Amino acid sequence: MDPIESIMEIIEGKPKSKGKPKRKWREIEQLKEKMALEKEIEFYNGSFDHLLEEVN
Repeated sequence: MDPIESIMEIIEGKPKSKGKPKRKWREIEQLKEKMALEKEIEFYNGSFDHLLEEVN
């Protein structure tokens, strides 16, 4: 599932109790952190690949 779709499902869901919105916002924050980490990993993977190409 696409991360953006996951966020949209969380946002569009209807809360059943007062405690749910806080939990949903925590889930959204966790997804945002995960996406940021994935972008950072992609950046560093590209940097290392470039260094490996220079060695060969």
